[in-house]
Amino acid sequence: MNLRFFIILATVVVSLASARPIHPSADGGIAAKLQPFIDQHSLAGAVVLVVTKDKVLACEAVGYSDLIAKQVMTTNQLFEIASMSKPIAATALMMLVEEGKVNVNDPVEKYLPEFSHQMVIAEKDAEHILLKKPEQPLLVRHLLTHTGGLLYSGPLEKPTLDGLPLRTVVAEHALLPLQFEPGTKFLYSNAGIGTAARIVEVVSGMPYEQFLDERLFKPLGMKDTTFWPNEEQLTRLAKCYKANADRTALEETPLDARFGFPLNDRVHRYPMPGIGLFSTADDLLKFCRMYLNGGVYDGKRYLSEVTVVRMTTKQTPPGIKEDYGFGWWDLGGGKFSHGGSFNTCMTVDPKLGLITIYLTQHTGPMVKGGEKAQATFEEFVKELAASAR
Repeated sequence: MNLRFFIILATVVVSLASARPIHPSADGGIAAKLQPFIDQHSLAGAVVLVVTKDKVLACEAVGYSDLIAKQVMTTNQLFEIASMSKPIAATALMMLVEEGKVNVNDPVEKYLPEFSHQMVIAEKDAEHILLKKPEQPLLVRHLLTHTGGLLYSGPLEKPTLDGLPLRTVVAEHALLPLQFEPGTKFLYSNAGIGTAARIVEVVSGMPYEQFLDERLFKPLGMKDTTFWPNEEQLTRLAKCYKANADRTALEETPLDARFGFPLNDRVHRYPMPGIGLFSTADDLLKFCRMYLNGGVYDGKRYLSEVTVVRMTTKQTPPGIKEDYGFGWWDLGGGKFSHGGSFNTCMTVDPKLGLITIYLTQHTGPMVKGGEKAQATFEEFVKELAASAR
């Protein structure tokens, strides 16, 4: 499934001005629009929110978090947010940039010396690989823009991606050759985001997950955002679904083969900065409000306005068509977003004062007819946004 599909897809609209917790709306408007997809078995369930700066237009859950048990979806449902973890990782690193402890134009080896001998692939075919020193070193900015030439993941990250400490995984990345000269191409890479998170660990002197908890999650009040859902949170975790072989109905599928189980195992499972977080609509709302407000949430500044603009506008070189900032996709017109592989999405539009977020758990192609959900979501959000002006 194309990641940009989910980036454009929007089902939650909230504003900068309100810092109150989200509450369900009474009109059921979005739920009514989505219900046909539930009835047609092309969507298991979703959490839907629509808020303007003046009022909550809708905050609803539709469908089921567990189809077999007929467990009704709730607005505080927990979701695996997958690649929506990437803007959070980039935020952590840029907080250190603002403190003068990291420079995005520095070579990665300045902070992680194991990268000082990294090579790049000069030639490759079925019979041989020729390596050489890169013309320029791998820079911190390359990690944040997926332009460093790092692979999606390394050979040691098997059978799951969360079985090794971050320091070990990143040491492996340093030993592997880059796929191309840094800064010349775009290759979506969890390894790059993971390496950026390792810089956070080294520079801050604390484990990555501790930095997130102390500097972001606790101050923002993101109480349900974690790499390790606890027992109570696991009771709220939505089950994942995919289309059956002929795409006529939904069937349950393991949430993520990249994860080890149980998910609350802090001994054998380690943070995956690029894809590993679980969260709720209310938590993501707080994170996005901070960005919509130019780096401020509830009176506390986390990032400067200059850094927010820098992160959310195109940072990939002119010759690269992908419009990626530092951890965010630049959608143009000031709007920025990031999606996840399980149909999760958050989008921020500073010009309109809006945030859009979509949460469900579906992987792979949609059930036939389910593709129409995109247009339904977008049209309804447009109508609500227009009525709120």
